[in-house]
Amino acid sequence: MKWIRFTLDTHTDAVDMLSYMLDEIGVEGIEIEDHLPLSEEDKKKMFVDILPDPEDNDGTAKVHFYMEPENCDPEKVMIQVQNIFQEIKPFCEIGKGTISLSETEDKDWINNWKTFFKPFRAADDIVIKPTWEEYKKEKDSDILIEIDPGIAFGTGSHETTKLCIQALDKYVKTEDSVLDVGCGSGILSIAALKLGAKHATAIDIDEVAVKVAAENMAVNHIPSSDYTLYDGDLISNAFLKVKAGTGHDIVVANILADVIIPLTGVVKPHLKKGGLYITSGIIDTKEAEVREALLENGFEILDVTYMKEWCCFIATI
Repeated sequence: MKWIRFTLDTHTDAVDMLSYMLDEIGVEGIEIEDHLPLSEEDKKKMFVDILPDPEDNDGTAKVHFYMEPENCDPEKVMIQVQNIFQEIKPFCEIGKGTISLSETEDKDWINNWKTFFKPFRAADDIVIKPTWEEYKKEKDSDILIEIDPGIAFGTGSHETTKLCIQALDKYVKTEDSVLDVGCGSGILSIAALKLGAKHATAIDIDEVAVKVAAENMAVNHIPSSDYTLYDGDLISNAFLKVKAGTGHDIVVANILADVIIPLTGVVKPHLKKGGLYITSGIIDTKEAEVREALLENGFEILDVTYMKEWCCFIATI
């Protein structure tokens, strides 16, 4: 099935008002392209491996919406949009204030990305396999982790996640207790448990991610007694700090440097003496800031590993 795609070239100042006015004429949803920088709140809500490269904000924006050809009159819609532009022009900057049409195929946008997620080796003996793909073990020692990230971050394919998995492969011991902060799909907790950890406590600020992590635990046949899942912000939630527990052998956090830095100031009570703090999601331009945060909070840096422009700290208290 084909759709008519309407594209409005406008200004960021007009986006909110356009959204409201388009809703009034029956547009059920819009897609926005702009170059506005992420707010701190936006960054905290991101559950992705890669922080988008910043772009200069020139004020331009594109607003897209889609309609079925048989259910709309394109000329009428274009006239309605032009009338909206004229109506809001006295109250905000509208930029070009133009509208154009194109045609697009009906695609399964939610699932198309799965085509590119194939089994891969994340460490010497750890293979990550999407749940919908077949895989035959190459080595008897292979540990197989099955993942369906859904809309949570964490396929394991990004350098930051690989760095954490490789660190866990090196340091996890039998009977270890692991705290996974920013667990996403649960991939690091699952890796730790399959490497011999006794229990994993996994936390994510996104309750949907926590649900996905529980589903992936089940897919990997992890007994519910071996893990605990919580949603919330460990940095600011006093009640969650209690539930997260103390005396963990390892705390692993694959988030973003701007979250790891404040996390480093509150994570020590959750570690036992001599425990390890494994952190990644750190772009090389932020390495010095994370190093400083670790040292200022009394951590000893044991190792730093690198993959492309990303790094992973292994520290202890």
